[in-house]
Amino acid sequence: MEILIKNILKHVTLTQEEITVFKSCWSEKTLEKGEFLLRNGETCRYDSYIVSGVLKAFCINSDNGNEEILFLAIDNWWATDISSFSKQQPSMYNIQAVEKTILLQISHTAFQKMLQAIPSLERYFRIILEGYLGTLEKRIVFNNMYKAEQKYYDFLNTYPDIVSRVPQYLIASYLGVSPEFISRIRKKNKSS
Repeated sequence: MEILIKNILKHVTLTQEEITVFKSCWSEKTLEKGEFLLRNGETCRYDSYIVSGVLKAFCINSDNGNEEILFLAIDNWWATDISSFSKQQPSMYNIQAVEKTILLQISHTAFQKMLQAIPSLERYFRIILEGYLGTLEKRIVFNNMYKAEQKYYDFLNTYPDIVSRVPQYLIASYLGVSPEFISRIRKKNKSS
């Protein structure tokens, strides 16, 4: 819990009383490797903050049955279907643990009550959503304008912690390339 509070305090000020209220709204959940946080068709009932571990969000491509990775998330990141959580409607995708993952979770109802009780948290969550939106916009631009090799190098530079913890095939799916393509780039780099 302290790591999340420390993250929040980088952006907003909370009184000790507000921190106490904040802590009372959250619970801890552990997912084992392969366990699902959310499945396609379920409603996302909790917003989840990753204390430690790795999650992947994905859809299944109906044409070929492959996983299409929407996002990868590691320690100190959020992992939620924002649309499903905010509208309390069924999710279009799955979120699954890539490794054992410890989460802090807040229910939709508790989240709304928390924001009413601690108005400064509205600012914090706006900052988080702005960062997420910026990441999505960058991904759209890169997918539309850059070659696969450029996307791969940008991913390496932007997310070195993910690269060291996530299998190559998941990174390939996220980038929209084949695992063989990434292997060729890595071999080329080793021989250079």
